[in-house]
Amino acid sequence: MNSAAGVILSLSYILGLLSTAVWWGKYAVLALGIGAAFVVPKFWRTGSKAKVWLAVGIVGLLAALYFQARVPQPLANDISKFVHAQNGKGQEQVVTVQGKIASTPRLTQSQRSQFWLEASKLNEVKNGENKPADVSQGVTGKLYVTVPLLQATGLYPGEAIAITGVLYKPKKASNPGAFDFQAYLAREGGFAGLSGRQVSFPNEQEERGWGFWTVRQRIIHSQVRWLGSPEGQLVSSMVMGSQAVDLPYDVRNEFIQVGLAHALAASGFQISLILGFVIAAFGRFSVRTQLGVGIAAILIFICLTGVQPSVLRAGVMGVGALIALAMQRKVKPLGSLLLAATVLLLFNPLWIWNLGFQLSFLATLGLLVTLPAIIKWFDWLPPAIASLFALPIAVLPWVLPLQLFVFGVVSPYSILANIISTPFLSVISIGGILSALAGLIWPLAGSTLAWLLYYPTHWLILLVQFFSSLPGNSIAVGTISIFQVLVLYGLISLAWLNKWWCRRWWFAAIIATTLVVLPVWQTKATLFRVTVLSTPGEPVLVIQDKGEVTLVNSGDDSTANFTVLPFLQQQGVNQIDWAVVTDSQLSPRSGWAKIMERLPVSTFYANTASISKLWTLGVKIPPQALPVGRSVAIGTSAIKLINSQPPVVQLQISGQSWLVLGNFKPEENERKLALLKQLPPVQVLWWSGESLQADVLQKMQPKVAIASSATIDPETAQTLRKINTKLYTTERDGAIQWTPSGAFETTLEATENDVGISY
Repeated sequence: MNSAAGVILSLSYILGLLSTAVWWGKYAVLALGIGAAFVVPKFWRTGSKAKVWLAVGIVGLLAALYFQARVPQPLANDISKFVHAQNGKGQEQVVTVQGKIASTPRLTQSQRSQFWLEASKLNEVKNGENKPADVSQGVTGKLYVTVPLLQATGLYPGEAIAITGVLYKPKKASNPGAFDFQAYLAREGGFAGLSGRQVSFPNEQEERGWGFWTVRQRIIHSQVRWLGSPEGQLVSSMVMGSQAVDLPYDVRNEFIQVGLAHALAASGFQISLILGFVIAAFGRFSVRTQLGVGIAAILIFICLTGVQPSVLRAGVMGVGALIALAMQRKVKPLGSLLLAATVLLLFNPLWIWNLGFQLSFLATLGLLVTLPAIIKWFDWLPPAIASLFALPIAVLPWVLPLQLFVFGVVSPYSILANIISTPFLSVISIGGILSALAGLIWPLAGSTLAWLLYYPTHWLILLVQFFSSLPGNSIAVGTISIFQVLVLYGLISLAWLNKWWCRRWWFAAIIATTLVVLPVWQTKATLFRVTVLSTPGEPVLVIQDKGEVTLVNSGDDSTANFTVLPFLQQQGVNQIDWAVVTDSQLSPRSGWAKIMERLPVSTFYANTASISKLWTLGVKIPPQALPVGRSVAIGTSAIKLINSQPPVVQLQISGQSWLVLGNFKPEENERKLALLKQLPPVQVLWWSGESLQADVLQKMQPKVAIASSATIDPETAQTLRKINTKLYTTERDGAIQWTPSGAFETTLEATENDVGISY
């Protein structure tokens, strides 16, 4: 097989894995290969023969089948099989699970410790006593565990522990733009989670084991000892990657926000430093010795970082470079990159959908094919300075389409931030590796070398904070479609491969920009949509009115951070025109402060009783009172606060009347009944799922009823069905969206029979 055929077959394998995005993809690849076998040889006589193109279709089909075969599936005795179906009444399944820790405990954004557990035994806790669960054998499977921070102190991989807590199955993303926890666990081979409360140790006499985690901890401790936090963790992250180090989330998020996420990922830069050190230190020895030492050093580094796809990519390419050096052959960078991708995807085909894997290869491809041409633009500068400008510019076009597809955000200052920060990153990375090596031999020496990096590291953090505080530091353009992604990469490939397009790269850039900006502008100018977000507790509503955005309520800080802000980012929202607070009992954990850190608010309306509480939360613009009984215009819609506490709100949205009911206390039933009987008919009723009187519902005659809960009072549900009301629950259906020209649409596919109504 010649090299051209090998390249074609490698690409067909990758294409086959990508085809798994749709169910018919593998058949399309097979048809493409068969069609190419008949057509291509007739027009390209010097190219590959028909049998090679036929092999393309077969390899692509086999790749898709191999991918499906490697998708993790729970075994018959997987611990997820013993999660009880929730009965809708809020009972928790409290269990004690025994097993061994499979990963280093890490800090989560909710300030809990998280790790994977290889489960081996399950006991169910009932009435405060341990009672064996209904199992005839031990359990298996990976379990996603979170425990209080203090409970995780001293835990290490391989340790046998028992955890008492609540067993649950992860849920799909119930809101647009939200993190799909269920899909994430499935990719990692886990199908259940445990919210731990207490950790105990069945084998208290067990000796502490050894692993690469001990080496990792030794390095981190030596670097943090005199550098402190977060400088120490940042140095360790730049040596071993943020996946191996608990870098504070505020620092991590700021680096991501300004386009410096790659600085926290161990990859090619560290591998190149390791290879440079090996060649310099062992240059007097034989080539075989250099090869052996280099491969050993790369393997040790990969184990230290926790076997991350980006590091493996750099490691495979590094080993390829060493082998080429030993055989005295010239390295073909593109061939090396393709070989690395093929080898890694043969090892784990599921990595084809790993974002870190994708970004790592795209960034490396950009450096290989775009960097030489861009450096020529700056040939009037010294080479070292020219590379500072050329590196971020070369990478940006290759990673930006994928970033827009996944995140829908552009960092305007990313190129400038990368240019200014590159000297700091180089000094800290080199110094960090030297400090790590010294710390392994003598921790005090490692701490001393790390201390010398304090000012470069501190200045880098200040630089990142400066860029993240600038106005417009991240612009949400909204997520783009897969069609736009394919066209963008097609334009980039043309500018790389075709001489005519290469000379007119600026024309391709204009087309690409138009392809992104024009649909965004058209959508904002024409879209009118109401979104009821699936949130616990306080109801949250978003009205998108031809470019103007109204946000009613924010939820708590967790809801704002993980639900509201990701949704607004996905929709390309950079400003809230009207913010409305309906609840008078505003929680100290209200999410408004977090939202206003990220998005400016033009006008703020609030329930009179909550205005003073908003000031304590750090709201900087003066909220206007939302008067009881008076309609207030919010764009083309209107809002009226009918009752202050609990809040009863009426919304007039594009000719529809929406009624939002707060939770009444049981002793307030008579007042609630009297209040609701005074209300006119409504098209949409949104409430907590609690009991509502049949005569009230008969008078309201809602066309649609939305319950912000997992269960609905059975008599209320029966009454709503009798009057032909379409019934939704955010727990079952996820976020619910409505446009004037269409029906209500749900985020999750479900039938009404799935709703947790307890008869």
